[in-house]
Amino acid sequence: MKYTIEETVNVPLTEFIKKMDDPENMKHWMRGFTHYEQVKGSPGEVGAQMKMFYDTGKRKFELLETIVKRDFPHEFHATYEMPGMYNMQRNYFSQTDDGKTKWVSESEFTSDKFMFKIMFWFPGPFKKQSRLIMSDLKAFVEDGTSVEGLKS
Repeated sequence: MKYTIEETVNVPLTEFIKKMDDPENMKHWMRGFTHYEQVKGSPGEVGAQMKMFYDTGKRKFELLETIVKRDFPHEFHATYEMPGMYNMQRNYFSQTDDGKTKWVSESEFTSDKFMFKIMFWFPGPFKKQSRLIMSDLKAFVEDGTSVEGLKS
């Protein structure tokens, strides 16, 4: 399953990247995020891996992030894995003529589990979750609104 979502954030590109790239800020724009652990490599560098832990109130889970490409301020690509599910996330950033940040996010999900493959036939919930994360990051970067402690 593949889809693309775009968002315009009302801050300059350098300010957006600075806040988005700081792992200490993830709790402010990822609902249910509890903490992270660096597993491999130097934080933020290509090839680095980080475990990301979540508690949505309904379930607890972890994702393994692997940085695939880091070309700030214009691109950040990473994979996110959990048992049975793989997500390739490609993010592109540019500054608009009026000084805002344009963010284009391409998501590609695959799975070796039948149940996940069935879920991919109905991309609505996946797109909704991606849109929520983007909106929460936008709110945090623009005016400091935090979702810390909120469940998905």
